[in-house]
Amino acid sequence: MKRKLMILLGCCLGLNSCYELDLNPLSQASSENWYSSETEIEMSVKDFYRNDFWPLDNEDKTDDFIYRETPSEILKGTFNGQDGDVTTLWSNQYKSIGRANTILANMDKAASMGISEAKLKQYEGEALFQRASCYARLVTYFGDVIYLTEVVDIEEAFTLGRTPKSEIIPKIYEDYDKAIENLPEKYSALSSQRATKGAALALKARFALYMGDWEIAADAAKRCMDLGLYKLHPDYAELFKATTRNSEEAIFLLPRSIEYKVTLGNWTVMNEVSRNPGGWGAFTPSWDLLAAYECTDGLPVDESPLFDPHNPFKNRDPRCTATIVEFGTRHLGFDYNPHPDAVEVMNYNTGKMQKNNDARVNAQFASFNGLLWKKGIDETWLENGKDVDPDKIIIRYADVLLMYAEAKIELNQIDQSVLDAINRVRARAYGVDYTNISAYPAITTTSQQKLRTIIRNERRVEFAKEGLRYMDLVRWKIAGKALTRSNYGMLYPVSLLREKIIDKGLWFWPDVPQIDEDGIPDFSAMEKAGLIAPMSQRMWNDRQYLWPIPTKEVLINENLKQNPGY
Repeated sequence: MKRKLMILLGCCLGLNSCYELDLNPLSQASSENWYSSETEIEMSVKDFYRNDFWPLDNEDKTDDFIYRETPSEILKGTFNGQDGDVTTLWSNQYKSIGRANTILANMDKAASMGISEAKLKQYEGEALFQRASCYARLVTYFGDVIYLTEVVDIEEAFTLGRTPKSEIIPKIYEDYDKAIENLPEKYSALSSQRATKGAALALKARFALYMGDWEIAADAAKRCMDLGLYKLHPDYAELFKATTRNSEEAIFLLPRSIEYKVTLGNWTVMNEVSRNPGGWGAFTPSWDLLAAYECTDGLPVDESPLFDPHNPFKNRDPRCTATIVEFGTRHLGFDYNPHPDAVEVMNYNTGKMQKNNDARVNAQFASFNGLLWKKGIDETWLENGKDVDPDKIIIRYADVLLMYAEAKIELNQIDQSVLDAINRVRARAYGVDYTNISAYPAITTTSQQKLRTIIRNERRVEFAKEGLRYMDLVRWKIAGKALTRSNYGMLYPVSLLREKIIDKGLWFWPDVPQIDEDGIPDFSAMEKAGLIAPMSQRMWNDRQYLWPIPTKEVLINENLKQNPGY
């Protein structure tokens, strides 16, 4: 008897009242003896919503991030088919696809149990939503992939070749469309934690945007907007904190829970928490990202008279200080100050000054570039052994608005709805209504070229640290430019920093970086003058516009051909 693909069954955290099921998941079951009750089908469907099936790109693949002096394999140009990101993404997506296909194959069996038509449509919609999203992810990263809509034997699975991307894309849209038709607009509770009509429309729009199918992207985004179910969270800075749950801006998310041991992870937390409260402060925003935020007059830093390189947080888009810790401000119970003369800082927990471990004069491995992440980070990051449980937002309403605007810009169908979509996102950052155009730097131009530049930078500053930058660089075909530059930081040792920067009144930046048409800053003049230090060199390889097929998959399947260059 041929071995059948097995389905691991479990229940994801946070879906209505299924926490208890998560504590005692079933280990294995065969598709031949499962689906004997609505409970079993419900459990199988809920298994779609596990963290492993919904990855987000780490910022270490982008120009928004620096980890001391060590770039990722992507930024070394050495990415290959044995990389953990490659193997994990491939295997988890196919696991989920297999489970979706199995559920769809058993819908007739489910119908015979007397389950209501509405429930059957919902379950089918969730399976189609999952399958579409998994294939969308595979096609986006790998190009041509193995395409299956049925459960196959293991032996057969190891003989399958790659289906052309051009043939898979319409099938993904078809699955999303069927899911949109079948899924409810909302559930009685926690709608953002489960597939809905809005989630399917939003993710269809994202996939279409990635594929350059502008009309499809614009249509899906507009239909999501027209549902009238979502709105921007009033406070940008608060949206990403663990204390903010199920915001109306979140279209689809995965909940985390300290109680049920589903957290962001101590490793990430320790690397993003500054050194004074007990972290390492090793994962930091790049100078490139700091340079990306416009000034409050709507101009880039190299054009605005408001920009002061010696006080780079002054007169900037509010998302700058919501994302990056401003020097001299309170953060996690301490004043944050990387200045080499700030030997001591205030500890607000004790009300006393103490040794400043966030300055390299005291701590050799303090932030190499002086910056720290602030987005989503608050005092809850210091509790529970530095485990933290903010929602994992897969897609939110601001993304839908900016996707709609970008698609219409690329179609050169620029009207007031495009400007309104961008301005709604911008105005929220300033805490004002988008119609009050004198209260924030509203967008008024209708030039396609100018709007293309605007929308790309808007996405960068709006979604910093949310796992979207990497694929934006790839699909805009500017990864080769953005990711072949140096990561910069402060001079070291501290005596040199004092001599060339501090004593000459040039702290923090000695000069203004120049910004090009793609929003990429140029610090090279400062480097040539010996005023800043290159921390690491990004080494992008164009073969990485497509990821490699996992090496182990190619080795066991002679019909599975590798992507070029690997």
